[in-house]
Parts: sequence; C-alpha cells; structure tokens
Amino acid sequence: MMKIMLVLPAASVVRVTNPAQQVPRRAMLRFSLLPLTTVAALTPVGHEVVICDENVSVLDFDAEVDLVGLSFMTALAPRAYEIAAEFRRRGKVVVAGGYHPSFCPEEVSAHVDVVIVGDAEVLWPRFLREYEAGEYQSVYRHECLCDLAATPPARNDLLAGNGKYYVTINAVQTGRGCSHGCRYCSITAFHQQTHRHRPLERVLEELAVIPRDFIFVDDNIIADRAYARQLFEAMVPLGKRWVSQCSLEIADDVSLLELARKAGCQGLFIGIESIDPDNLASVRKGFNRCDSYRERIARVRKAGIGIIAGIMVGLDHDDCRTFESLLAFLQASRIDAIQLNILTPLPGTPLFTDFERQGRIIDRDWSHYDFRHCVIQPVRMSAFELQQGADWLYAQFYRLDRIIVRIVRSIFRIGLLPAFLSLRLNLTYRYDNRREGIRGTNPARVKSASSTCPKRSMKAGFLRKLLQRLDSISSL
Repeated sequence: MMKIMLVLPAASVVRVTNPAQQVPRRAMLRFSLLPLTTVAALTPVGHEVVICDENVSVLDFDAEVDLVGLSFMTALAPRAYEIAAEFRRRGKVVVAGGYHPSFCPEEVSAHVDVVIVGDAEVLWPRFLREYEAGEYQSVYRHECLCDLAATPPARNDLLAGNGKYYVTINAVQTGRGCSHGCRYCSITAFHQQTHRHRPLERVLEELAVIPRDFIFVDDNIIADRAYARQLFEAMVPLGKRWVSQCSLEIADDVSLLELARKAGCQGLFIGIESIDPDNLASVRKGFNRCDSYRERIARVRKAGIGIIAGIMVGLDHDDCRTFESLLAFLQASRIDAIQLNILTPLPGTPLFTDFERQGRIIDRDWSHYDFRHCVIQPVRMSAFELQQGADWLYAQFYRLDRIIVRIVRSIFRIGLLPAFLSLRLNLTYRYDNRREGIRGTNPARVKSASSTCPKRSMKAGFLRKLLQRLDSISSL
C-alpha cells in the first residue's frame, strides 16, 4: 500500500501559505478539481490518496507520502517546479500531468521524475504497477486517444473537508474535447480536435447519486447534440440544478435550449471572444457569427439561463477603441458576467506557433500566461495599452452600480436563482479586481485627451476623479 498526495499548485496572489491565513473569498471561482479527483478514482483500491489544493490549504512538504502527483496549466508551471524540487529534495518521487506537461514534456522532465502525456486513463494505473515493481519510465504516452468508457466517477469525496471553500465539490463529466479548430484553444490541441463522450448509462448512474446542485465539467456540453438531447431528456425528472459551458450554437437549436433548461441548467459559460468578425475569422471561430450575437444571447437568457461570457482582447484587429466598444456591447446585450482574457499563446496551440514564428512573444515568464498579463506584441496598439485597456474594461464591467443594475434586470429575465448565482459571481470578480488593484485606463480616452486643449483635459480629469470617488464610496 502506498500513500499518494495529489497537488494543485496555486499562484502567489491566491495561495494559502500558513494555517492562520484567511482563504481568499473566491468560492465562486473554485469547483471540483476534476483532473485530480479523476486520478484519485483511477488509483487501485488499497492505496491511500489525499488531495492538497494550494488555493485553500497549506501544502505540507514534510508529509509522509510515497508519491506526489502534480497537475497544472502553463501559468502554474513555475510554482509546480518549486513544489517538485522541495519534494524531490526529500527523496519523494514526483509525477506531473495535465496540459503543460503534455505539451512540454521535455521541459517538465527536467523538474520531475515522471511525466504523463495526455489523459490519465490507462497510463496512471500502468505507472503505479511499474513503480511498485521497481521499474518505471520517465515519460508515459498514449498510442491513441483513450476510450472514456474506462473513466470512473470522480472522487469528489476527497474534497469534502474543504467543501465550504468551493461553490460545489460535486462535478460530473459527460465528455472531453471539442471538434472546433480555434487556433488559440489548448483544449482543441490536447484532444486533437475531437470530442469523446462517456457511455450515457454511466453518466446517469452518477447523476442518480450526486446532490441536486453540481457542475458539468465539459468543454462543450452540446458538442454531440444527439447525445446532449438524450442526456437532458433523461435528466428532466431528476430535478437537478447545474451549470456548464458550451458554444453559442445552443441558441440556434431552440428545442435543445429549452430542454437544457428543463433538465436544470441555470447558467452557461460561452466563449463570445470578440465582436469583430475579422478577429473571429483569424482564429477560426467564424462559426460564432457575431452579427447575430445579441439575438442569440437574448434567446438563451429568455430560456432562463444566465450567460458568463468569455471575452478576449488583443486579437490582431483590436485597437485602443476596442475596450469601449466591448463594454457597450456587454451592457447592451445584458451579459450576466464575463471572464476577460488577454490573448495568450499557450504552448501546444497553433497560435503559439504563429506568434513564435512572427517574433511577437515578448514575455517568456510562464507565470504571466494566466490571461491577465500581456505577453505579446499586439498589432494595432502597444502592449502597455492592451494591458491598461483590459484592466480598465474588467474594472468598469464590475463597477458596483453596474452590478446592481445587471442583477435587478436578471431577476426579471432569467429568474431568481440564476440571478443570485450571477450576483455572487459578479461580486467575486469585483473582489478579485479590488484585492489585486486592477483599475487600468481607457487607452482611447488617453489618446483623445492628449489632443485636446488644457481646459478640456482638466475638466475631463475632474469628472473622471469624481466618478472614481463615487464608485469608491458605493463599493464600501
């Protein structure tokens, strides 16, 4: 029998480093750690598994464990390497898996003992057998994409001790991957532009015993519409309430949209990305059809489903005016919440290859690849203007007066529960912005002000300070 510790590294701004430290109030941005809870479920009976999420608990480097497993994205690679070094110094074997290790196995191999490339199914149990036999490889790879029929229910119970720090520890996955070919997407690259789903009967067995409120951790819950329809139909009598993510294409199938709501859908994360068709075409996301955004968004919200929009800034057709245009669009479209991303070329994606070839990557610090730092040279503005504009848009969208108006409207449009979830999410993002000091400036206004007479600039400055003061007072 072995004791295995699975670790989720955390960025320094949110990491819990001592027992007396208060856990940041970000529960709405935390949910079941599916990669780790799935690895735990794949571990043969007889081994003890514990999970440490650095976002909510202190990592004990002196813990009595035999193996340490790390799962991480690119932005957390530097922290993962620090963790690996500490455990290896203590004689522990460290295994790494997830997106960054799968895309950069040679780099990661310099810091850990074993790298799992791709899905954990098959490879993780195989490694454990070979480790116990005293002979194991440094890198494990699949010959082909694995069959998800072998995926067991996640070990959500391992998070129960810290459950209060998560919006939910209950998660189910019906499938992985996406058949769309968006050039920036690590999901598409990881799953080789495919979508695979688990047997429907296995998913329904899981749903029968999971609590009422949970999250579907799918990359695109409607990737296989026939499967999604069967799933939703079977869920209607279960009385569940859930959120997930999918493409805006759900708005084009009204019957599927209504069925999702009847099955308990309360909210969806949807990648809007850009309101410029040339931007969408440049990253192969023209299927979003931005000319019909407002109509389709309204259709989803009319069904009683909230929308958290993924927004991306820094694409090649963005300029200093983009941030004002996006804010106006988001307000007019009644988007419930946004996750704003600065364009970031992640290793393993076609976008990374493009930017590498063009010499437009200006920052190689992986910790900055968190979608909140500018690491590229934009085409139509400076890197500084992109950073400032992104911060300004984020801060403006989550201004308290705008949140209040947004939620009041949502109560009447999407219903009380989705509106309440939206309120909690809005306040969480606002909390994050204020805690990290994110304010920014509107680069279009800065350029405009520089060309005006001193009197008008002083007036604009006075009004801006007054508005900032009012916002500060309303935020107390």
